[in-house]
Amino acid sequence: MSRRPQALFALAAENVPLVFPPEVLARLRESVDIDPDLVVQDFTDPRALDALTRAEVLVTGWGCPRIDGTVLDAAPRLRAVLHSAGSVKSFATRSLWERGIAVSSAAVANALPVAEYTLAMILLAGKDVLAARDRMRATRTSAGWGVIPGIGNHGRRVGVIGASRIGRRVLELLRPFDLRPVLTDPYVDESGAAALGVPLLPLDELLRTSGIVTVHAPETPETRHMIGRRELGLMPDGAVLINTARGGLVDHDALVAELRTGRLSAVLDVTDPEPLPADSPLYDLPGAFVTPHLAGSQGNELARLGLAVAQEAERLVTGEEPAYAVDWATLEREA
Repeated sequence: MSRRPQALFALAAENVPLVFPPEVLARLRESVDIDPDLVVQDFTDPRALDALTRAEVLVTGWGCPRIDGTVLDAAPRLRAVLHSAGSVKSFATRSLWERGIAVSSAAVANALPVAEYTLAMILLAGKDVLAARDRMRATRTSAGWGVIPGIGNHGRRVGVIGASRIGRRVLELLRPFDLRPVLTDPYVDESGAAALGVPLLPLDELLRTSGIVTVHAPETPETRHMIGRRELGLMPDGAVLINTARGGLVDHDALVAELRTGRLSAVLDVTDPEPLPADSPLYDLPGAFVTPHLAGSQGNELARLGLAVAQEAERLVTGEEPAYAVDWATLEREA
């Protein structure tokens, strides 16, 4: 590969200046020859087809078209796909790996704000802040200072479902706090959990014994509705469910039924469907705190994704292996 290989943007054009602001774009262009005014959103476009014939690197992102064998036939020089977002599942096909094309993702960078959001919600939920705000809004009164039994973050058990990138980062962020995190993950054994500094529990035991449960598993056919009526019923009274992974991991009908009883609360940054229909009861139920899928990179955090791509491009031109390579064999169990 040449010192500055030919590269091509393939993503929604409006995202380029957000993910690659001037200083990040300048760093990327030190490693690859890329035109920020040429952004592919349709691989059948004649201009895109012409650019593909020369492209050695595709810089992808949200809105990237599907990359299949036909696209790769038009890109005989392609050697790497550097994705400036999290999952590549929406556009990447097995053909990329079969042809030996390196695929890298900024999922590690995108995991940071999701884990930060999760940490914030764990601490707020432990103090009953979200529900207390709703009660004050509804009653327009305050009980004043007083001891409130049952709340607080001293020794509270936090159940983490999934040792994904985000799940692992959440465990790291929890370490300075006086909380007791536990983990469930079918792909982690006792020694792996010990290396993460947490006990490994079966899912049912985690649900029964955790005051806060946070979901960080991928959505696959096996994990869809992994938190359903039975699982929610295992959670203790007053427990809080946090989901920043995929909405389909939680059976929303079962969750709404539990929330209506007032027994549980939920913090949902992802829903099923997404966005929620206007008549969804989750908008109004007092135990539901719903945010519009904003835990992931937003605003000035987007530049972190572009920076991760620039760093991968630097490794590429110096002959190093990608730091954030995506493996086809494990892609199915990633978010």
